[in-house]
Amino acid sequence: MTQFETQTQPSPQYTAPEPNGPLVGIIMGSQSDMDTMQKAGKVLEEAEVRYEIEVMSAHRDPERVAEYCRGAQARGLRVIIAGAGLSAALPGVAAAHTGLPVIGVPLTSSMSAAGGLDALLSVVQMPPGVPVAAVGLDNSRNAAHLAVRIINA
Repeated sequence: MTQFETQTQPSPQYTAPEPNGPLVGIIMGSQSDMDTMQKAGKVLEEAEVRYEIEVMSAHRDPERVAEYCRGAQARGLRVIIAGAGLSAALPGVAAAHTGLPVIGVPLTSSMSAAGGLDALLSVVQMPPGVPVAAVGLDNSRNAAHLAVRIINA
């Protein structure tokens, strides 16, 4: 095979995405983040964009996060929205394990420093080659609007 030829057969591990499967994955680090992150789902529903929503912690279950993100594109996802507070590691960990666009939603909590500044700085300070788009504190709605624009681009 030359460098310009591609393999036409899918690998045995590849699973074709479901035609009516979700296009956006919404993930968050804790069940306590669900109320805030469900607001993204409402925007996606209004835009008629299918989504899934899951709780997974970058610290408590890093293998689950990695597996979810590594398989996201093969399952048909086009964007991942990741909400997290405090150290807000989830968006960066997600971006490290997928080539899909990742939108980080920094979340405030009762333990946040400086009103959520800790989470905001964690989301926007990514190393080179691990891009994460960021929206404002607790603004999962804007993350969903951005996801819709990415899908429709």
